Amino acid sequence: MELVCPAGSLAALKAAVDHGADAVYTGFRDATNARNFAGLNFGEQELAAGIRYAKERGARIFIAINTYPQASTFARWCAAVDRAADAGADAIILADLGLIEYAARRHPSLNLHLSVQGSATTYEAINFYADRFAIRRAVLPRVLTLAQVAALIANARTGIEVFGFGSLCVMVEGRCQLSSYVTGQGPNLAGVCSPASAVRWSETPRGREVRLNGLLIDRYAEGESAGYPTLCKGRYVVDGVARYAIEEPVSLNTIALLPDLRRIGVQAIKIEGRQRGPAYVGEVTGVWRAAIDACEANPERFAVDGAWSSRLARLSEGRQVTLGVYEKAWR
Repeated sequence: MELVCPAGSLAALKAAVDHGADAVYTGFRDATNARNFAGLNFGEQELAAGIRYAKERGARIFIAINTYPQASTFARWCAAVDRAADAGADAIILADLGLIEYAARRHPSLNLHLSVQGSATTYEAINFYADRFAIRRAVLPRVLTLAQVAALIANARTGIEVFGFGSLCVMVEGRCQLSSYVTGQGPNLAGVCSPASAVRWSETPRGREVRLNGLLIDRYAEGESAGYPTLCKGRYVVDGVARYAIEEPVSLNTIALLPDLRRIGVQAIKIEGRQRGPAYVGEVTGVWRAAIDACEANPERFAVDGAWSSRLARLSEGRQVTLGVYEKAWR
């Protein structure tokens, strides 16, 4: 199984490569990618340096162009595809159907991957992209059980990549409208969930409050840790009780499922976190490199090392981890 790791900066890219990533995924410094935050992503010179650094060490670079252009901006997104191809990317990760058609027609030798933002959760959907546009790999949304993933892989005509670790999204990516509903900007179009310009923190007698475009989404007691605010991970009063009504601040960690993921034919494990720093990327990459190598060497006797779990727990949201939907019995 291939280990695919995130990089929002050149330093993070080098950390991922140095700690054993088989491939690193990045994005341009604009709205063409779904992590369009200030200070993140790559300009032309940084990308060239990153690709050179990776290839000299045997790693590959994937470039995410995984937001949805509008009619008035389609040319800009096409230009991003051309830039990625000209830069020497090993693959580009796309979501928009029109952009996929453009990439397949304009750059027929370039590997195309279907982004998680493409929301493909069935083998019929994935095979549509494979048959018409020669998509080589699809990244699955984090909403399928292990049995569903296995059934999909058995019938899909592409490689399948699944998320292994990082921030958990309970939505079918590419279809979430929460941020757009409150701020007018969302990851599908603007490349950002909870844009920083809409986030406001304030100290009040009741605790530290965070609002998104004026909407109160959480309140923290003294000493309580607070992560970056998103609507899905806010606390709301439901039936008179303030609680995480949609999603808790917890990280997905599927390291215990590695033998199962290998057995059902998962081609690649993806680590979430292009918004994270180099230290985080290096630590998580190192743990997963060791785990995948151990699983490949002896899958029948694979066991999770306690040190791996401790290191990943320290880097998890709320210092909590979950198997997410993978552990659900329903289908």
